[in-house]
Amino acid sequence: MNEAAPTAADSEADDASRGDRFREAAIEAELATGEREPTRQKAWRNSVVRLSRMTLGLCVVVLGIIMMPLPGPGMLVVAVGLAILARDVAWADRLLHKVRERLPSDDDGKLPRSTIVTMVLLAAAGIAASIWFAVGGINPIDVALFWRD
Repeated sequence: MNEAAPTAADSEADDASRGDRFREAAIEAELATGEREPTRQKAWRNSVVRLSRMTLGLCVVVLGIIMMPLPGPGMLVVAVGLAILARDVAWADRLLHKVRERLPSDDDGKLPRSTIVTMVLLAAAGIAASIWFAVGGINPIDVALFWRD
């Protein structure tokens, strides 16, 4: 009936065992689904690389979604993020094909160089204007009202 209250040492031991269980589960999953790595160390390394690649791809997709209403190549950035994710996630590969259909392309299915240059220039102009307004302490509304007069 009288159970000892959990201590900080018990909590740390539980966290350590949870970390060990996660590591073992990741290694087992990588050995089962990966490229059949010869050692457990290589399987762990590949699972860390895969998780890092998925995190990077997700961050790039989110950045692209944020860029869509802003000046810049939002849809192109989403496509790049999905291309990173597509190596490891099946839904990203399917969604990437849908996004590629929406991107302007020429007869070969490639993005024209002029479109890429235009997107990069618009993004650079938007970033430069933002920095100019922020550093110069200039209110963009005052600039718009000045040109209206």
